[in-house]
Amino acid sequence: MDEKVMKLIEKLGNCQAKCNYCFNACLEEDDVKMMVKCIKLDKECAEICALTLFSVASKSSLYKEVVQLCAKACEECAEECRKYPDQHCQECAKACQECANACKNFV
Repeated sequence: MDEKVMKLIEKLGNCQAKCNYCFNACLEEDDVKMMVKCIKLDKECAEICALTLFSVASKSSLYKEVVQLCAKACEECAEECRKYPDQHCQECAKACQECANACKNFV
């Protein structure tokens, strides 16, 4: 596998893990209602990262479109997570932005 593919796979896996962690941590916050959008975007982003990982690793015929969708999902999740001071949200935002950038560089 070439270096570009390996870098993207690494960023996708990290983003998926950080989104899943943030998702669960948000559910444990005192004011979960305030975090609903963050929680939904964490879940969606993690699932899209998983799909993108599969798509890129298996050289799917639609991988470019999937990677572009992933970049959009990661940017939206990063934007939402940046709104919260919690460490898990800030780490998630960073991972999502890095993943979005890797997706854009890939396609």
